[in-house]
Amino acid sequence: MEWLEISIDVPPEFVEPLSNIFQRYGSGGVVIENPAGFNPDEGELAPIPETVNMRTYLPADHTINERKSHIEVGVNLINHLHPIGPIKERMLPQEDWETSWKEHFHPLRIGKNLIICPTWREFDVSTSDVLINIDPGMAFGTGHHPTTRMCLELLEDNISGGETVIDLGCGSGILSIGAIKIGAKSSVGIEIDSKAAQVARENCMLNLIEEKVDIRTGTLAMREIESGRFDILVANISSKVIMDFAIPISNNVRSGGKLILSGILVTSLEEVREKLEGCGIRFIQEIMDGDWLAILATKD
Repeated sequence: MEWLEISIDVPPEFVEPLSNIFQRYGSGGVVIENPAGFNPDEGELAPIPETVNMRTYLPADHTINERKSHIEVGVNLINHLHPIGPIKERMLPQEDWETSWKEHFHPLRIGKNLIICPTWREFDVSTSDVLINIDPGMAFGTGHHPTTRMCLELLEDNISGGETVIDLGCGSGILSIGAIKIGAKSSVGIEIDSKAAQVARENCMLNLIEEKVDIRTGTLAMREIESGRFDILVANISSKVIMDFAIPISNNVRSGGKLILSGILVTSLEEVREKLEGCGIRFIQEIMDGDWLAILATKD
């Protein structure tokens, strides 16, 4: 069978929404080409590029036109928010697709010691490195979006060992996996999308931590979660959802516990602050990447 490769260059902040589109309507996973040419052993960090090349693959069968049409609609919607590169297409025979699918996915370093690596790549980790295996086909929550990176960096800075974590809107499970590998005792991941929840479970098994992470399908206000139980709450969702669920967010963190919140645009900061302060949450630190914010807060 032949495969149609669809390729497009997008700014980093649109990697995850386009990944969702590619994953939903593609059939061969998602490839995200990362920057290279830096040496982490010398203290160099991965550069943040102006654009990231993304690819997905469609089987050349009776579904190809419908799949292409859905992808084009999604790309056009993103184009209304920010101009992105044109869609490029090329046909590949089966054997070329199998090679192309993997050759552009490289390890990604985040923060001080976190490494996100596909399973087929070898990475010479140091004793201080924390390795997270996420396959590119499991596209949302890959570490490429600024909000995901900032959440991982804040988890790395605020987990000392033995903490209980709740991960709201866990997606691929990358934040729960990162928390456990950094040293947290356990994590509960909440995800409204049942398919995403299954991806998170598979990623946990891939990282051999499935006994420490409980992925649940549902909403932020799940009644079975014990109020005040968690040392750290992490939510990489959106300003609106954070404000809509401010009360259950506050209720699920113990007094003195920490909150790591992202998916927040700079323009929404004060509105989010006002809403959460009314629920006993005090902001400690704000970090910014482009138009996006991540917030470290505590519950008084």
